[in-house]
Amino acid sequence: MKTKSNKQENKKNKKWENYKWTLKLMLLAFAISITFSFISEIALKNASLLVSTIIVLIFILIGVLFDMVGMSVATAEEAPFHSMSARKIKSAKVAVMLKRNADKVSSFCNDVIGDICGIVSGSAGVVIASSISSMFNISLLLCSLVTTAVIAALTIGGKAFEKTIAMEKSNEILYQFSRIIGFFYIGK
Repeated sequence: MKTKSNKQENKKNKKWENYKWTLKLMLLAFAISITFSFISEIALKNASLLVSTIIVLIFILIGVLFDMVGMSVATAEEAPFHSMSARKIKSAKVAVMLKRNADKVSSFCNDVIGDICGIVSGSAGVVIASSISSMFNISLLLCSLVTTAVIAALTIGGKAFEKTIAMEKSNEILYQFSRIIGFFYIGK
């Protein structure tokens, strides 16, 4: 009887941890979304068409890169990082920690950062469409449709391209990302 009770207790704890993680993720998404939107609004306020386009491309690139990291963490092998960790390579410990939390890391990278970048680049596209419409006296509807289609195509194409790379070079990408995170990580 005790083992059945322990299993139920573990299941409840796991469920509660999942709820807490989801709430944290939502709050983090809210904060990052406000930050990215604020940066976008400030940067685009009086920006030229070229600067606006560059800003949108930067957001698309950030989304694609984080999607690649999320995919790499999910598909990487943990074993190589254990041997590196035994040699006291700090980034290897970070890689093991990231891999053991692959569901959370990929959710953060793919869903939070990737989706926010997609939304912000889409809303920044409105500024580009308005600029093109007024500069060349073209229908705003037409400019909006084309701008949205180009942003969507670049985002989807970029993510499709990076997925193959992420899966083929997952350990290398995880290691490099772990080196970056290692600068900021204060762990055990």
